[in-house]
Amino acid sequence: MSSPTGRVSVTALTKKQRKEARKMDKRHKANQLRRNKKDLVLTEKRRLGSRDGPPHLVAVVALHAGVDAEAVTRLLRCEGAGGLVREENSVCGVSDSFGLVMPRFKQRFTFLRPDTADMHSLLDVVKVADSLVFVLDSTEGWDSYGDHCLSCLFSQGLPAHALVCQGVSDLAVKKRVDSRRALAKISEIRFPGARLFPLDSDQDATLMLRHLGAQRQRRLGFRSRRPHLLAQQVSYTPNSSEGSGGAPTGLGTLRVSGYVRGCPLQVDRLVHISGFGDFLLSQIDAPIDPLPLNSMTPRPAKPGKKGDVDMQGQIIITVASVRVLMKADPARRESLQAEAEVDPMDGEQTWPTDTELLEAEGKGRERSKRVMKVPKGTSDYQATWIVDEEDENGEEDEESTDDEEDEDLMMEESIDGEDLDSQEEEEEEEELNSTSDKGGADQRYDEHMDEAEEGEGLKRYREARANEMFPDEVDTPLDQSAKNRFQRYRGLKSFRSSPWDPLENLPADYSRIFQFQSFERTRRRVLAEAAQEEEGAMVGWYVTLHVVDVPPTVMESVQAGRPLVLVSLLPHEQKMSVMHMLVRRHPSNTDPIKSKEELVFHCGFRRFRACPIFSQHTSADKHKLERFLRADAPTVVSVYAPITFPTAGVLLFKQREDGMQDLVGTGNLLSCDPQRVVLKRIVLSGHPFKINRRSAVCRYMFFNRDDILWFKPVELRTKWGRRGHIKEALGTHGHMKCVFDSQMRSQDTVMMNLYKRVYPRWTYDPYVPLPLPWVKGEGTQVPDDFDME
Repeated sequence: MSSPTGRVSVTALTKKQRKEARKMDKRHKANQLRRNKKDLVLTEKRRLGSRDGPPHLVAVVALHAGVDAEAVTRLLRCEGAGGLVREENSVCGVSDSFGLVMPRFKQRFTFLRPDTADMHSLLDVVKVADSLVFVLDSTEGWDSYGDHCLSCLFSQGLPAHALVCQGVSDLAVKKRVDSRRALAKISEIRFPGARLFPLDSDQDATLMLRHLGAQRQRRLGFRSRRPHLLAQQVSYTPNSSEGSGGAPTGLGTLRVSGYVRGCPLQVDRLVHISGFGDFLLSQIDAPIDPLPLNSMTPRPAKPGKKGDVDMQGQIIITVASVRVLMKADPARRESLQAEAEVDPMDGEQTWPTDTELLEAEGKGRERSKRVMKVPKGTSDYQATWIVDEEDENGEEDEESTDDEEDEDLMMEESIDGEDLDSQEEEEEEEELNSTSDKGGADQRYDEHMDEAEEGEGLKRYREARANEMFPDEVDTPLDQSAKNRFQRYRGLKSFRSSPWDPLENLPADYSRIFQFQSFERTRRRVLAEAAQEEEGAMVGWYVTLHVVDVPPTVMESVQAGRPLVLVSLLPHEQKMSVMHMLVRRHPSNTDPIKSKEELVFHCGFRRFRACPIFSQHTSADKHKLERFLRADAPTVVSVYAPITFPTAGVLLFKQREDGMQDLVGTGNLLSCDPQRVVLKRIVLSGHPFKINRRSAVCRYMFFNRDDILWFKPVELRTKWGRRGHIKEALGTHGHMKCVFDSQMRSQDTVMMNLYKRVYPRWTYDPYVPLPLPWVKGEGTQVPDDFDME
């Protein structure tokens, strides 16, 4: 309907129409998000190995001692399929590595064959590899050591992979189908639905390369959110400056060249070198790309212009010098401070601060503000000596009332003084009589007890219970009072609901760590900011990082033939805190792993040694300590370590006396929470000596009267589910009368649970010496423990 003025009235939508409109909006929004995510995945897939992205990094891993991985890399050079090998030994520290350009596919690859005997180096390479090529045996698939490698790789996070076998073409035609079917059945255990590629000819190699370039990439969270690179060229320059006393510092500048992967790299962020720690960057250079895709020959330079480098991979001129992309800004650079500064005088009160003095002065002014009448011309100093009449009257009233009260009290004392004195005397006599009665009762109780028989009974009792002790059960010492031995322990009415202050009696190490108000909120904010960064060296650029103050052991490791991996850290990831990891015991390891035993950790890109504690994984506010790493349930591992934002895989290794390292457990990073309370429980046990209807006389839990009185408020429980408490001590040798909710049985055991909070040991060490080479036979490096069959 139109109004007389020509305006059209607004059409009102019904409730049903608005509901349908909201449904359509939600559907369009979901479609748009799905389309954007699909476009992002396709863009990342097309960029990998292309002109705008880094070369496709492929690691060739042999899973059987009988296969020849070197023959696979020799065949993958693909000289007959149109591929051009542009760079030999392209990865520093790996002897068998090369760069391959495929103009036919418009892609470029970097192949390397890591040493599978060096497990730490293999894990470091897999952390940055885009694809893995597993070389299987044509009959057995993989051996026991290959299965061990697969367990580590799956736990850490497995990128895209392909399965390759050799020797199938040498079999008879009738046996080829059966062999491939049997091998597919074996590989179905670890790789369900995976395709098996034969690799015996150039045509097979071409198909393999096409599959590697087109397969779907797996996104690993711990590396996609952080810039990282694999060192392709490394040089080391010792510092010319000298330390205090004229002695050389022993540090130097490490120049590492490689392709940026993951996300853009900033020069003001810290970098972490796996196995060596965190370091600072001074600058980032842009050298010539050694593996260009489009330009097979360098283009001549235009006259009158200096040389430069195009970051998309095209070489503009050959005489170009290295360009400095960016230098670190000291004002914006991240700090290497890993521990909080500890001031031992923080808890001392020596002199009031300025704020406290101002507060005291303000309170004094408020008190001094009083309105009173004074003669004209009186100064403030004179006014303070003038007493107000109201104050005088008030003081006189108070004095009069006080005098009256004193008089009344005197009258009462004069009337009832004799009665009060007699009452006090009677109470004192009763107390003396009661103490004398107790002392006499204890003495009479001890007269009927044979100490020699009591000692023999205790010895027989402990020998009988040696093989059937409860978990966490300890014996009360005979030469020391339980009050002193267990002074740090306390009892809890309920482990689930009883309160425990997480800030109570913290150790000195807690003053060195950092804590977040909300770790989850900080994690989301840091990761969101990292995903939106578009500054620095972009993904796919070939850059040179100048890492300062690096020890020479890093270069020695590279010269020994081990790859070098660098990762740029997120904010706060260099700071120490208490990290918690959820770990499951690996089935291959059966040795007992005790709490606070030194282990080697692989947590994301980090590798370090530490002494953790184990605890139960529950949703309560208190968690029971596990003395050993359990095999039947997941366990939370707590350790002092640098902060790492989840998600990240975790691997635990144990160093043996002969230098070997065994895989102990696998899991993932849980959280960062210094206030997580881990309680150690001990159980004191006693034996019922005399049993009545609701009470019983117990012995062998304590051995003196003072200990019984000290632990009297703690609740008792029995093996058969009875609950009770200590009523009184009998004698002076540890017998006590206990009351329970129902009658006990003679075969029952009285127990008392005591708890104390425990903390990890501060033994963090970022440097992990690599294990000794595992040699068995010629040309094959495997541990002696593994069966080669």
